[in-house]
Amino acid sequence: QVHLGESGGGLVQAGGSLKLSCVAPGRTFSSYAMAWFRQAPGKQREIVAAISWNGGSKYYADSVKGRFTISRDNAKNTVYLEMNSLKLEDTAVYYCARARDSRWYNQPSIADFGSWGQGTQVTVSS
Repeated sequence: QVHLGESGGGLVQAGGSLKLSCVAPGRTFSSYAMAWFRQAPGKQREIVAAISWNGGSKYYADSVKGRFTISRDNAKNTVYLEMNSLKLEDTAVYYCARARDSRWYNQPSIADFGSWGQGTQVTVSS
């Protein structure tokens, strides 16, 4: 396991934007797919977006398609989540995660990821 560090959360009005960052230590960052998950109070953790090791493949949950963009900079060991047109229902703790192995899954799920950050709170207000 590796310890990931998220940042960039905060309070934003509906319709606004935020950009989350996640830094992963070590030399193997570029070998693994990365993902963002979120967990709202009383709900299960759900995948938001995922990106393959080289950024060539991406996955988005239907609820965020067209509004969120995942990207990565392997030179900086960093993955990003740009969130636009935020809605009240986007309020959650957002977690960064690293895949368990070097494979890419077209339909990634929580079981495919084994290293997690501590999470960053995103609160969307009306």
